[in-house]
Amino acid sequence: MKALLFPGQGSQSVGMGSEFYKNFDIVKKIFKEADEKLGFKISKIILDGPDTDLKLTKNTQPAILIISYSIFKVLQNELNLDLKKIKYFIGHSLGEYSALVCANSLKFEDALYLLHERGKAMQEAVPVGEGSMLAVLGIKIDDVQNYLSKLSKNKICEIANDNADGQIILSGKKDAVDELKDILKINKVKNITLPVSAPFHCSLMKSAADKMEKKINPVIFKVPSLEIISNVTASPENDPNKIKKLLVDQIYTKVRWRESIINVSKDGIFDFIEIGPGKVLSGLVKRIIKDSNVKSVNSINEAKDTLNEFQK
Repeated sequence: MKALLFPGQGSQSVGMGSEFYKNFDIVKKIFKEADEKLGFKISKIILDGPDTDLKLTKNTQPAILIISYSIFKVLQNELNLDLKKIKYFIGHSLGEYSALVCANSLKFEDALYLLHERGKAMQEAVPVGEGSMLAVLGIKIDDVQNYLSKLSKNKICEIANDNADGQIILSGKKDAVDELKDILKINKVKNITLPVSAPFHCSLMKSAADKMEKKINPVIFKVPSLEIISNVTASPENDPNKIKKLLVDQIYTKVRWRESIINVSKDGIFDFIEIGPGKVLSGLVKRIIKDSNVKSVNSINEAKDTLNEFQK
């Protein structure tokens, strides 16, 4: 059995999915549907840019969904992906919405709307310049927690993404993140400030979560056709009402990616296919599970090669 992976913010690039768009009518239809639902030409932003527009969170989030969903539908409808060989769908942050759409739990048009609203709510939760995010490299999560405990009292800096041993993302107020950077420098711990416009997946996003709760609750969710791993619990969640709540909680809590991958590996899953732009998740999985077999699908050739290998 295998798991499909769906990427999150940071995997986007101008022109992503263009080969699939040019060659498959089903993808052209998905792009057209997205433009109509959102009321603007997100297809043009995806295919032609500019990059500054694609990087706006309110555009990035639905754009990545569009590409992930397009590639999945090509694999399923044009290249005969055998879903009986897939046990888990695992999405990173906004990728959880892609997973839910592909598992027939959430309608594509509803996910587009929710992600556009999610992007706006997250962007507006903290004034530009007040928040910051930091990648801490080369150490484990317990070590990161230890350094966080050294911060001045009432400083907001929290673990946003537990991506893998050696890659932990922190999020919080800029002054707190800057103080932590000084602590890490003294201890010779490598870190990189991320070029993001808001501090995602921390308690500063609570107002965004409150806004999204009102948007998510009226939307119909069905029981997923495959197991969906929640970012919040790092375990399968199939009850539609619980999924809704967890999507709200996900906005201001830690993405438990490392634990999610470890948990599915404990169930004997070592084959993974990343569906969507980039290869970020493929790299993380290889770091978490050393003997994993991971493929990413960004082109038609990659799609064909991956299916030939995985469906033997």
